[in-house]
Amino acid sequence: MRHGIDLNRARELHEREKRDFLAARPRARALSEQAASRLLFGVPLHWMSDWPTPSPLFVAEARGAELVDVDGHRYADFCLGDTGAMFGHSPVPVAEAIAREAARGMTTMLPGEDALWVAEELARRFGLPVWQFALSASDANRFAIRWARAATGRDRIVVFNGCYHGTVDDVFVDLEDGEARQRASLLGQIYDLTEHTLVVEFNDLAALDEALADGRVACVLAEPAMTNIGMVLPERGYWEEAQALIRRHGSLLLLDETHTISCGPGGYAAAHGLRPDMLVLGKPLAGGLPAAAYGFSAELAESAQQAKRAAPPGHSGIGTTLSANRLACAAMRATLTEVMTEGNYQIMLDRAAELERGLRELFVRHGLSWCVTRLGARCEFQFTPQLPRNGSEAKAGQDAELEQCIHLFLLNRGLLITPFHNMLLLSPQTAEQDVARLLATFADWLDAARAA
Repeated sequence: MRHGIDLNRARELHEREKRDFLAARPRARALSEQAASRLLFGVPLHWMSDWPTPSPLFVAEARGAELVDVDGHRYADFCLGDTGAMFGHSPVPVAEAIAREAARGMTTMLPGEDALWVAEELARRFGLPVWQFALSASDANRFAIRWARAATGRDRIVVFNGCYHGTVDDVFVDLEDGEARQRASLLGQIYDLTEHTLVVEFNDLAALDEALADGRVACVLAEPAMTNIGMVLPERGYWEEAQALIRRHGSLLLLDETHTISCGPGGYAAAHGLRPDMLVLGKPLAGGLPAAAYGFSAELAESAQQAKRAAPPGHSGIGTTLSANRLACAAMRATLTEVMTEGNYQIMLDRAAELERGLRELFVRHGLSWCVTRLGARCEFQFTPQLPRNGSEAKAGQDAELEQCIHLFLLNRGLLITPFHNMLLLSPQTAEQDVARLLATFADWLDAARAA
């Protein structure tokens, strides 16, 4: 028995679910066999093989909050491209803007009016007056770190244990037995990241103060609430004290709101009064089209521009050719105008609150000491009785085997949730009946797999 679940029952059930998955998807199996010789690990990106399915699930189309696979099965989508489609797949205003702009030129490496409009709207929503664009939040974080180092003349950054900020080399550092260690899973890394990256536990003010004390830290890179190791919320008063520490030591605060944008139109920072020096947005900003943006305070923008002007001519290492392309700028404008609205957020928040209540009631009814965390339209259940305080506690509460059992059971019944941990995201198109169906199906799994 583990976490209140009879493992033997869960494993027997899981074996049946794997057989059922394969039997019901002959077209997907055929595509998987074909892909094995042309795609590394048989998928376009290797981590697409990390879903809890015995072979890849191939998608035919996605609209609103629903996916259809190549075998015709429909799924209520609670993953939503891991936030890329947070407002639903192919929102009509965004699809129309992309189609319109595609006929007028997709990329020119020159500015257009949409870029200025988007920057002005981002400044209004997020309180940072100056912006730049990228193709992904990974790039935006990478570029923001460069600007922070260039503007401050400092070489180090601080991250939180268990963080993830995209494929930014600097952040793949964890705490092991109190020591910073380069993450063992990182491939092809040939220099020691711990020379320039310090890592501390979230919610630990003393550790943050100590990390900042040597005066070498350019910026603290953080999600306002951790979401990738499992959701970890800041304790009351944490960010007020942390911001004061960061400023006292002359460092910058760089907030990554790629996931916490689920909290509202201005993200977590606007909802809770945080005042970062830089802020990164990605994934849903262009309705699922690759695009990201990062903002600067007025003071930092001036320092960054001075650093660029003082540098020798040549490539800064910041920016890519397709960044701020016309298609992305048009999609961002449409998203901010007609999709990322107060009304849509209210629907999402209400649905997420329904799911949160339902999960809590479900676990009480089944006698399980599992916790539920909600962050705006994002909701997660974890196999621990108390909400985790930091990345170490969140990691200790994970159970990959149980997660796979639950996820595949749901998927075989037309319910898709985010792989890797137990996060669910609610869009404006998520129907009340789909929330109810998810809870009922989860209850069926618990009835079949929990300890007698």
